[in-house]
Amino acid sequence: MASAARQPEDIPEERVQSLNDEPARRDGDYVLYWMQASVRSRFNHALEYALWRANDADQRLLVVFGLTDDYPEANLRHFTFLLEGLSDVQKNLKRRGIKLVVRRGSPEKVAVEAAKGASLVVTDRGYLRHQRKWRKTVAEEAGCEVVQVESDVVVPVEVASDKREYAARTIRPKIKKHLDDFLAALDPIEPQKSSANMSEEGLDLSDTEAVLSRMKNLDREVAAVSKLYRGGESEARRVLSDFLDARFSSYSENRNQPQTDAVSHMSKYLHYGHISPLEVALAVRDSGAADQNIDDYLEELIVRRELPMNFVYYEPDYDKFSCLPDWAEKTLSKHRDDAREYSYTRWQLEDAETHDEYWNAAMRELRYTGYMHNYMRMYWGKKILEWSDTPEYAHQTALYLNNKYFLDGRDPNSYANVAWIFGVHDQAWKERPVFGKTRYMAAGGLERKAKPEEYVKKVDRMVENLTAR
Repeated sequence: MASAARQPEDIPEERVQSLNDEPARRDGDYVLYWMQASVRSRFNHALEYALWRANDADQRLLVVFGLTDDYPEANLRHFTFLLEGLSDVQKNLKRRGIKLVVRRGSPEKVAVEAAKGASLVVTDRGYLRHQRKWRKTVAEEAGCEVVQVESDVVVPVEVASDKREYAARTIRPKIKKHLDDFLAALDPIEPQKSSANMSEEGLDLSDTEAVLSRMKNLDREVAAVSKLYRGGESEARRVLSDFLDARFSSYSENRNQPQTDAVSHMSKYLHYGHISPLEVALAVRDSGAADQNIDDYLEELIVRRELPMNFVYYEPDYDKFSCLPDWAEKTLSKHRDDAREYSYTRWQLEDAETHDEYWNAAMRELRYTGYMHNYMRMYWGKKILEWSDTPEYAHQTALYLNNKYFLDGRDPNSYANVAWIFGVHDQAWKERPVFGKTRYMAAGGLERKAKPEEYVKKVDRMVENLTAR
């Protein structure tokens, strides 16, 4: 079933990659889009590519998502946000005449089973170890053509660079070189045949609590945060619109001021694929805001976000202490036995029981909201290094707390951000006890650059409101 029509121009060829050499199945009944990373109905190159292939074959498009309650390090907080997004995208796809079926099971097994009736499989892309393994398995076992389509970075990783980049300054010119080719709108394709009434069965997503209650292996220790942040592409666009209308005008001035709220809150929605970085970038670019605000935001959204994608793609040990550059590993090893003025256990840190009221406020914000202002996130991480008995234990602790509580934990940005604490994507600085030549952050610097006392009060009010009965 070779495709005769020309691939849509707004789906660049560099986003599309064949994962096997199998032909499309001649007796297939539908085209399957195995949705796993890009959980949205708009600005989704994998979805639109699958629709194009379905129309070209005069077939329906079926979308399937595999829901596994033992996803690495995920808990009730993460699954609630995910399911809110799946429920939203299911409704939005139905309006387009496309059926989304969510099934319990390991994602790759769900995809292989659904592929039995498909002419070909289209999937989106993930960069983490287990995500790549899933796609490899599907490519080997589907028995038909499997195509991967990148839709969660602006510039595809291999296009930007063919190696692990040292820092933002080295990848920035490489990404900017290709921006004009990839920073373009994606028009939705109208399905020629509706799949909305297909008999394929899946979970009833109308009651998120009911779905969660049946996930027997789900870690329920960390509560959901739906009162503050609700998942889904509709909510993501509302939050983005609110940011652009009400807070973007002060972005450059206040983005490093944790006592304010001059941030977009897009990271959690980008993490779950509920919004495309391309859609966010175009909305920001065309917002009519001051150039400085636009440039600063696009730097964070594209360069600073896609550097971690490069990191986990080209670094096999992205979640291990061994991922550090040689200079960082050597300097931290040299100072591993330095005396610590303060030393805390992982459990004391988790309970926000330190002498530092700024750090405690940051940890409390994280525990109760699933979010922490990025400037405090850096300070938070640096203090974990300073207060841990060894740098290796500090790395393990930072990852543990990050992945357990952050809504956007357990992704490339998380692994790169934690590694940054220990020298990745940074340079050598003045040598100090404990830190060696890695970057040092102190409460005094926080007080000079921001207003942490006001931040503490903001967190106190937030936590009080969330815990009030």
